[in-house]
Amino acid sequence: MIYEISHRTTYVYDEPVSISHHMARLSPRAMDTQRCLEHEVTIEPPPTDRAGHVDYFGNPALFFAIRGAHRRLTVTARSKVEVNVGGWIDHAKSESWEVLQQRCRMDRLTEDVMAGEFSFPSRLIYPSEEFAAYARISFQPGRSMLKAALDLNTRINKEFAFDPAATDVATPVDEAFKKRRGVCQDFAHVLIACVRSLGLPAKYVSGYLETLPPPGKVKLVGADASHAWVSVWCGTQLGWVDLDPTNNCIPGTRHITVAHGRDFRDVSPLRGIVIGEGSHELSVAVDVNAVPT
Repeated sequence: MIYEISHRTTYVYDEPVSISHHMARLSPRAMDTQRCLEHEVTIEPPPTDRAGHVDYFGNPALFFAIRGAHRRLTVTARSKVEVNVGGWIDHAKSESWEVLQQRCRMDRLTEDVMAGEFSFPSRLIYPSEEFAAYARISFQPGRSMLKAALDLNTRINKEFAFDPAATDVATPVDEAFKKRRGVCQDFAHVLIACVRSLGLPAKYVSGYLETLPPPGKVKLVGADASHAWVSVWCGTQLGWVDLDPTNNCIPGTRHITVAHGRDFRDVSPLRGIVIGEGSHELSVAVDVNAVPT
């Protein structure tokens, strides 16, 4: 599948902002199952400083600064991405979670140990016995990592309600867990917290999901949104496997990956610091459209 993606973010400030510094992660990653064919970011007003780099987690990142009074900031990212099916997943290649739990903690520098850095606490996700107890229902003794993670993925999907009004971007993961409600960010954070609470690696994945209108309805412009899911380490033979607890699926050609990190703060599409007074209004419009082949 080939997709054209438009992601527009607009800030409107009550009072003029004199200086603003921002970091954007809006460029789809290059992966075995995904190619970014085209990508551009336009910024209004034009930045005085602009520089791209690849961050610690391998995500393309863009820094820009605007020096001079402005009351509006619009950042528009346009991308064209080819996504290929990753192929059939051989469940037999997934080792037991207990074996991986030990291998991710060994002192020898192996792929398992390198993946193990994603088993530790991060700024938004703190493992706890409460999360571990919830995870152990799925992580039965001798069960493969993939089978256990898939079961946990399904349980979160069925036992948590998708409710945009229940949480916001700053809601702690333990609060979303207690409410059993939230959005894709919360579902992903809860799954990661459960896996890490057993000493196992899990990544936060940000990206897009092609959404389809109901039969007979026209797709609304700007009605799509950023999406979030999880990637769990299943051992050196199988590697990282993505899971989407919001939709209870293994992501396929409708999922477009932008960034990997420890939690949402590592992959926020746009964040920054401004010098000025007053508040601001934020609006985001995302369009994900398949290109006819």
